[in-house]
Amino acid sequence: MFVTPAVCAWTIHQNKRHISITIIAISDNWLVDTRHLEYFIAVAEEGSFTRAAHRLQTVQSAVSAGVRTLEREVHATLFVRSTRRVELSDAGRALLPEARAAIESVDRVFDVVAATESGLRGRLRLGVFANSDVVDAPTFAGRFHELYPGVALSVVASPTGSTGLADDVRAGRLDVAITGLPLADLKGLRTHEILVDEFVAVVPETHELARRDVLPLDELVAEPFVDGPPGFGHRVVLERVLAARGLRRTVVVESPDMGLVSRFVAAGLGVAVVPTFVLHPARGAVTRPLNTPLGFSLQSVTRPRTTRPVEAALALLHRLTADAPA
Repeated sequence: MFVTPAVCAWTIHQNKRHISITIIAISDNWLVDTRHLEYFIAVAEEGSFTRAAHRLQTVQSAVSAGVRTLEREVHATLFVRSTRRVELSDAGRALLPEARAAIESVDRVFDVVAATESGLRGRLRLGVFANSDVVDAPTFAGRFHELYPGVALSVVASPTGSTGLADDVRAGRLDVAITGLPLADLKGLRTHEILVDEFVAVVPETHELARRDVLPLDELVAEPFVDGPPGFGHRVVLERVLAARGLRRTVVVESPDMGLVSRFVAAGLGVAVVPTFVLHPARGAVTRPLNTPLGFSLQSVTRPRTTRPVEAALALLHRLTADAPA
């Protein structure tokens, strides 16, 4: 059984960090190169040595050699390798959360030391979705870099929307993400509310529904729908409401660019029910409130234990979103 690693000592030699980790099943103190832990984590999360190497911007042979070295050091096979996929062994599954904790501990050590000497340093990986006036990623990135030039910043978008972003935070691939998932789906994560919004219906201006002041969901579902892909937070919320009411719909257009939803509706391809903050006006499409209000909230999420760059990012993010246009 593995126990949470402790950072007992650290040294720097040509940017190579070492930590001393105690593994209870072995009863010895092992000096482990943190790069090997990072290789192990990347392979576990990607399910592939090739994708792990691409993610870490190194060669596959280095990742394979690093994992083999780690397996020798812990006297255990960490992966079950097949021609199609690499999966964690029982020992690998036990080690994975402890390896993540070890890397986070080392990051905190360097954060504390660097902050006392030359300002905030470290890394920040932010997950966002595109075309949002509430979370202006370019403005955030530019301002954060201006304030904290010593922090290595990366901004990424997930093709699976809020669901993928939350999974990436849990897995340690991201430090902060913006999601629109129900709070029940974010258990185990630290959440910070950014926005409270409501769903509205979007219909073609020539459609008979456009002549009404409010629209019920049970009539809207009789029409073809335009929406974001599965996994997008607002779609998760809406589909659960529909399921709870025994309603079914047909989605004929799935656009990862939510800014195009109104244009698809205006083109006569269907109707939409989305939060107001994602809407971009389009000639030929009109919005109507639902007859029963349906709420939506947007949150930033992090793991429970954070670094100083993450706390700085949260403070800036919430300052910027508070100033965003309503």
